[in-house]
Amino acid sequence: MSPQEANGGKPSIDWSLYLVTDSTPAILGDRDVLHVVDQAIQGGVGVVQYREKHADTGVMIDVAFKLHTVTQKHNVPLLINDRVDVCMAVGAEGVHIGQDDMDIVRAREILGPHAIIGVTASSPEEAAKAIKDGADYLGIGTTFATPTKTDTKHIIGTRGLQEILRTCDTGTTKSIPCVAIGSINASNVQRVLHQSASGSNRLNGIAVVSAIMASPDPQASARTLRDLIESGPEKFYAAVPPNKPIITDLKTLITHAPDVIRAHVSSGTLCHNMTNTVVQNFVANVCLSTGSSPIMSENGSEAADLAKLGGALVINMGTITPDKMDAYIEGTRAYNAVGAPILFDPVGGGATAVRRAAIERLLTAGFFSVIKGNEGEIRAVAGSSTSQQRGVDSGPSDATSGEKAQLVKTLAQREHCIVLMTGQTDYMSDGTRTVVIRNGSRWLGKITGSGCALGAVVASYMAVFPDDKFLACLAGILHFEIAAESAGEYCSGPGTFVPAFLDSLDQLGQEMLKQEGLGLPGYFASQVKVEMV
Repeated sequence: MSPQEANGGKPSIDWSLYLVTDSTPAILGDRDVLHVVDQAIQGGVGVVQYREKHADTGVMIDVAFKLHTVTQKHNVPLLINDRVDVCMAVGAEGVHIGQDDMDIVRAREILGPHAIIGVTASSPEEAAKAIKDGADYLGIGTTFATPTKTDTKHIIGTRGLQEILRTCDTGTTKSIPCVAIGSINASNVQRVLHQSASGSNRLNGIAVVSAIMASPDPQASARTLRDLIESGPEKFYAAVPPNKPIITDLKTLITHAPDVIRAHVSSGTLCHNMTNTVVQNFVANVCLSTGSSPIMSENGSEAADLAKLGGALVINMGTITPDKMDAYIEGTRAYNAVGAPILFDPVGGGATAVRRAAIERLLTAGFFSVIKGNEGEIRAVAGSSTSQQRGVDSGPSDATSGEKAQLVKTLAQREHCIVLMTGQTDYMSDGTRTVVIRNGSRWLGKITGSGCALGAVVASYMAVFPDDKFLACLAGILHFEIAAESAGEYCSGPGTFVPAFLDSLDQLGQEMLKQEGLGLPGYFASQVKVEMV
């Protein structure tokens, strides 16, 4: 079956894994480009684009002709980057053109109606124009900074991919296939697929260069990427994995919470804290009192080893510096690579331009299972803040309860994660389920580090119960805040609250263990103040 078959002469194409060639010594080395492409196709590549920026036309035609022989053997279309003349000379299936190359309308006039013509789009406006002009697919990006293409206009991240996918939405489906490009590899492909989705519209595939062209085993690298694409990104990144039921009934969630608490209390799971220096001792003690094993390390180089131990990571930017930012990104990538949960606490996120820029950089660098902060910090992440935050405190709010609930839900849908907004009343959403939590003690607001400690508890709870991260977060919050209420009954001020709180965290966990198998503990049930909205 030739690639030129269905859809009015257009090929039937598998866009899942799209290879862009690079013959520069830094990428290809001394390997033969024809062999690399042949191996990559055997590993699962469904489209090949020949990209060569500096070779003479005669050399390009010679290489393209040989590449076409390879791709035809496997029934895979060959597209030529930019060069319509080379495409015509070798009879390739089409071209891919950038925003600074030949106009798509002119390219269509030259190549005819059956040619595949793809267009690069790095903004919704560019995407809309390409679709209007008759592009067969979009190559969208640059997703992340890449050494193979230094002339990029700007880096759009997964949020930019979302915006372009929305542009392609006709109301029922995407109008044309979309393939993302830009430093996508085995360590981030699943989270890119998960984060970039816009409603029901998702990427049709990903385009790679170095991940295959620079690999010593192109076939194995292509197969790994293909397997990751086909296994589904929600396996690690969704609040509920695709093979698990989503509990939407609040009573059922609360009924299951004690079992999650019991599992956590006896787990000793690792909680890796890249947290601010002000609160490290207190946070470590809270972790120990709730059943996790804390490590306080901002050494990014050891994150890869720690990520393999089955725990969770907390990124808390309370005492941020340029060096710490690099460590946060290294840690985020390490935990994303193994699908482990990460909680991001954008402390003081709305206070300075430096912190707002840090939020943007971190959101681009990785995926966070939970984003936790006070109202000012959550608004800074959402980009909806109308005033500058003072320090780490949120400040007064004139938002209604309904508006706060909508804020966390909208941000959760945008970032495809759980959003927890803390305060006198907490609001939490995974984009589908949204709850209001009215537990807690006034003394939590009188001590340093209570919010940071809650973040560590929530993170480790997700590691213990990955089957439903929303339920895990809820259980962790209830453990933390019901214990705080109990401690508040016996303390005489913030100084005596801290030791009483640590005692209560441990005691509540131990009481849960004693009542295992006895159903929902009466004391616990009577203290829960949660509403579904």
